[in-house]
Amino acid sequence: MRFLLALLLTAPALAVTPAHTGVPKIRTGPELSDIALFVMAAAGVWIVRRAMRARFAKRPRD
Repeated sequence: MRFLLALLLTAPALAVTPAHTGVPKIRTGPELSDIALFVMAAAGVWIVRRAMRARFAKRPRD
């Protein structure tokens, strides 16, 4: 069990490719992950607004 724990802790250090080379990349536009985050946030807002409208539409008017 200790061997597995040690293997999990050292796995990132033994990776072949480094996570960051230190050379900056010129950004020419939004990355695909930026677009995906925007779409997920917009979908979340839409779902919550739809749920809130449905919740308050069922409420009796006084």
